[in-house]
Amino acid sequence: MVRLRRPRSPALLLRRCLAAALAVGALLLALRPPPAPVAAPPAGTPVVTAVGALPAGTVLGADLLAAAALPAGTVPAGVVADPAALADRLAAAPLRAGAPVTDVRLLGPGLTALLPAGQVAAPVRLADLAVAGLAAAGDRVDVLATAPGAVRAEAVARGALVLAAPRSGGDDGGLLVLAVDEATAATLAAAATTATLTLSLPRSP
Repeated sequence: MVRLRRPRSPALLLRRCLAAALAVGALLLALRPPPAPVAAPPAGTPVVTAVGALPAGTVLGADLLAAAALPAGTVPAGVVADPAALADRLAAAPLRAGAPVTDVRLLGPGLTALLPAGQVAAPVRLADLAVAGLAAAGDRVDVLATAPGAVRAEAVARGALVLAAPRSGGDDGGLLVLAVDEATAATLAAAATTATLTLSLPRSP
């Protein structure tokens, strides 16, 4: 007499298949080579940046500068690593917050050391860049302001000492830095908001 074999339970067959799959997966994980160590990101290049937005003519100090690191390939030329190296330098152009401070955005070192007693450094941007190029450091100049609709200019500074003048091919936008007293500096700043400024070079004594 022949006995027919009872078919296996589908649930039992499914469990055995799952067990076999888990065993194969565990074996593959065991044989897989260990992952390569993740390389550390390259160290950045230290640069000095502006803490906040700075207008042209700002005298730089430790409270206005910070050290930051930029990835290789993004560092502009003319940067420095130590904020102390830029102390007392003057911004030749506006600086954005976080922007690297480069040499082309600064006027010559130690300008404040050239100030006569009781005077301050006042930035003056002229309407005509060609006129600005006529002045050189050490010259004495008069600054004239022409208000809108006025028929004649008014002198707002006389005999001001030029501390720094625009450089040929520079990006300082015709900025002059003059040594004047505080009252004249305030007058120049007010005139610059509404009037057109130009220079007159008086005859040397």
